[in-house]
Amino acid sequence: MATRAGSGRRARRKYRGRKRKRRPCPSGPWRRGGSRRGSGRSSGGMADSASQVLLGSGLTVLSQPLMYVKVLVQVGYEPLPPTLGRNIFGRQVYQLPGLFAYAKHIVKVDGRAGLFKGLTPRLCSSAIGTVVHSKVLQRYQDAEQAEPGASKKEHVSSLEQVLKETSREMVARSAATLITHPFHVITLRCMVQFIGRETKYSGTLSAFATIYREEGILGFFAGLIPRLLGDILSLWLCNMLAYLINTYALENGVSMAEMKSYSQAVTGFFASMLTYPFVLVSNLMAVNNCGLAGGLLPYAPSYSSWLDCWSQLHKEGNMSRGNSLFFRKVPAGKRYVWEERRFR
Repeated sequence: MATRAGSGRRARRKYRGRKRKRRPCPSGPWRRGGSRRGSGRSSGGMADSASQVLLGSGLTVLSQPLMYVKVLVQVGYEPLPPTLGRNIFGRQVYQLPGLFAYAKHIVKVDGRAGLFKGLTPRLCSSAIGTVVHSKVLQRYQDAEQAEPGASKKEHVSSLEQVLKETSREMVARSAATLITHPFHVITLRCMVQFIGRETKYSGTLSAFATIYREEGILGFFAGLIPRLLGDILSLWLCNMLAYLINTYALENGVSMAEMKSYSQAVTGFFASMLTYPFVLVSNLMAVNNCGLAGGLLPYAPSYSSWLDCWSQLHKEGNMSRGNSLFFRKVPAGKRYVWEERRFR
């Protein structure tokens, strides 16, 4: 009898263990433990956000010199004369200095620390944007898990899943961009000060006060609309192109998983190339007519709106200015501001 009772208890415990294993577990590392262990979920989410912030900050520091040079080129500042070189076909052409020559000039003028102008507001933008982005996505996931019958949802098609995830990512990115755009404006203006050797935006807090005093609240959101449009178009183009390639161009199978990840990277590259004019227009509008030499003639006229900026750049054939920092050919008839010489 004792043996039968013991075996019965063991069978009941084993059955209960199997039932617990079939209960669905919410996705996401910060959700393990369910609602009864909310503190564990919160600490897991905080740790994940902190690691993302640290990683993003490191990448921001490493890419700061690259962005600094790109912004100055986008504005149209060319401090170094062209040199005679050869293109990929062996033909002699005048070429503007590339990334390394440009960076070397900045170091010569301001030292190595000069390559990191505008780093503080950019770090603030990166950290705040990462937190906002993750919080918005977490809210979506929390709401999905809180829905009644969340564990018994019908299977959705891959297209519906892509549309849903892309829509959520769009909202998260847009919220992060909207909140961090004032820091982005300050970053750009700190960089453009190099052109006229100004010190108008010498610190992040003082820059906030200067912009509010001179331009009001709207000054913090100069260039926001083209930036949002560019981000949204780039996201949808990237995800939909990747979906089409993965669904119709690549065969299913474990061996194709790596190819699908590559297709995502390739489509992201092409999407960023197609939407680059939005980035250029946004950055130009952020510094346009702000009292800095880089936002005034002869570098840039006073644009009435971002559409006016787009139109003028299109007429001049400058929609891709700053997109490439290597093998930069000098257009025929281009006036060189620094030396006031014309190269034909």
